[in-house]
Amino acid sequence: MRTLVHMGYALLAGAIAAEVAATTAMKYSEGFTRLWPSLVTAVGYLVAFLLLAQTLRTVSVGTAYAIWSGLGTAAVVAIGAVFLGEGLTVAKVAGTGLIIGGVVVLNMGGAH
Repeated sequence: MRTLVHMGYALLAGAIAAEVAATTAMKYSEGFTRLWPSLVTAVGYLVAFLLLAQTLRTVSVGTAYAIWSGLGTAAVVAIGAVFLGEGLTVAKVAGTGLIIGGVVVLNMGGAH
């Protein structure tokens, strides 16, 4: 069972990566007017949801969704600041910290 749970978290990492790639590509799609970034967005979200669905076979839905949304949000904020020229304010850093802190607190309750 432990190996299946570890596989679930590996699938979850893949789902997060696919979602972050899709969200980043969406920025470059210019409102879905550019073909390739639009396709990357669509395929990325499809892969993200397929992997998330597989994750839910071994990881509880609350835990998986908290990690998926929290780490995905933090990654997109970082990508926006580092690569897309979006400002990084104290409020953004604090908000991202609160999101990650919330994920940690939710997971302290255990996987069941």
